[in-house]
Amino acid sequence: ALDTRIAAALVSGYFNSREQVWSEPIYRNVWGLLEEFGDAELATLIAPRGLVVEFSRFPETTGNRGDLITPRYQSVAAEFDRIDTLLQRGFQPRQLVRGPGDQPLGPGSLIALQGFLKLLGIASPVAPNGRLPVDRRKSFDPVERQKRQLRELEQHAQHLVRNSEQALDKFFLHKIEPNFADRTWTVKLRVNPRSSEPFIEGAKWYRDYLWKEVLGKFEEPYLPADPRTRKIYDTEKWVGYEVVLDVWEEVFAWGILLVPKDIKPDERRPVVVCQHGRGVVPKDLVETTAEGEYYHQFAAKLADQGFVTFVPHNLYRGEDRYRWLARKANGIKASLFSFIIAQHDQILRWLQTLPFVDRARIAFYGLSYGGETAMRVPSILDRYCLSICSGDFNHWTPKVAATDERFSFMYTIEWEMPYFNMGNTFDYAEMAYLIFPRPFMVERGHHDHVSEDRLVAYEYAKVRWLYVQFGLSDRTQMEYFNGGHTINGQGTFGFLCKHLDWPCPSPVSS
Repeated sequence: ALDTRIAAALVSGYFNSREQVWSEPIYRNVWGLLEEFGDAELATLIAPRGLVVEFSRFPETTGNRGDLITPRYQSVAAEFDRIDTLLQRGFQPRQLVRGPGDQPLGPGSLIALQGFLKLLGIASPVAPNGRLPVDRRKSFDPVERQKRQLRELEQHAQHLVRNSEQALDKFFLHKIEPNFADRTWTVKLRVNPRSSEPFIEGAKWYRDYLWKEVLGKFEEPYLPADPRTRKIYDTEKWVGYEVVLDVWEEVFAWGILLVPKDIKPDERRPVVVCQHGRGVVPKDLVETTAEGEYYHQFAAKLADQGFVTFVPHNLYRGEDRYRWLARKANGIKASLFSFIIAQHDQILRWLQTLPFVDRARIAFYGLSYGGETAMRVPSILDRYCLSICSGDFNHWTPKVAATDERFSFMYTIEWEMPYFNMGNTFDYAEMAYLIFPRPFMVERGHHDHVSEDRLVAYEYAKVRWLYVQFGLSDRTQMEYFNGGHTINGQGTFGFLCKHLDWPCPSPVSS
């Protein structure tokens, strides 16, 4: 399809409908493939060059990342026949080869090879040309050769990972602010801050690009939220409600809303949206539970301090169940965050209608996968007035793809984490650039093995540098604490009080 120097193609043991590509081995996971292409559409790109499809038995395998099984002939034939609906009659010579009774044959059957040679202008019949060659190499090991080829590919990929910073700057920062690429030596005591307006305006295109091209955006309009609530908590200081909101047909958002009891008539309070991580539910941020031990009831504690809090449910539960959802979504140019962003968009719309909510003071604070959400969702939805990323902030490209870092996803169970071309477009600094000029904070435990301090500090330094260049250094900070993968709730609570203009009832360390 891509290389027009190839005069004809013989495809054996592959051609089929691709609508179930999510269930095939993961190396076939191609971002956005089904938005435009099935195998019939790819066949049209070969035209007017010829094509022979041989219905042969697949090299069958099963595993937890996808199965490869021989399809029914009827499925292959239906996809092959679809080519006729896409091309003018006679535009492409092609042939579908099968065995008697629609059974597989080959691979490399005489009838398939004969059809292939005919496309190449060779009319003579297929016949062996003497004895088959014999491998006389004494020390040759095909397994070792395959390993060397694999290492070559890995070394090339790791070179791209190590040099992703240059690609990121070229794509984003230096495109909006070319002067930032200037590395002229200076001895100035102070460099004057510059206006942030051109950067803020230029970032709008990148916000749209991140949503549509990297995370994936569903364009379908939302349903009316139709909120349904029921009271589930009643404490001395606040009341709690379980809330369900419609998003699309068969897609809904839900969470827990905590409302302080001392809200005065006509008073509008700031809101903190508190986001959980993988494998837990909203109550684990409110109650004392075994699953929520490392959240330390921070949604409830913020409500104790007078904030309205909302704890949304994100869909990363069930381990491989949600990962298969990500696989399905990737084929139609979407990801888990295509759903999550839409759910949060609907949540924001609903929160802003509540009479006790200040629509200009809705903040985000998330831990772990909730911290990942704290980067991706507020960078897209600028109605979040600030964001706090806890237990997740990272140098994302090596986190996902490095083979020389022990904390990399290359060595964990998270196989849904890659996003299309993210290493060349957005790392965590770039997503924080999209949060700018809104306040942004990182909460980092020294013993949190989600990353290492050296890489967290490296990536955050780029964020702080940007805020400083525009004279807004007071809007960003990172707090270290001598703990692990958990909510610390010290400097972050003070950060919320400061930037949401809310009095802290007790001293909070910064």
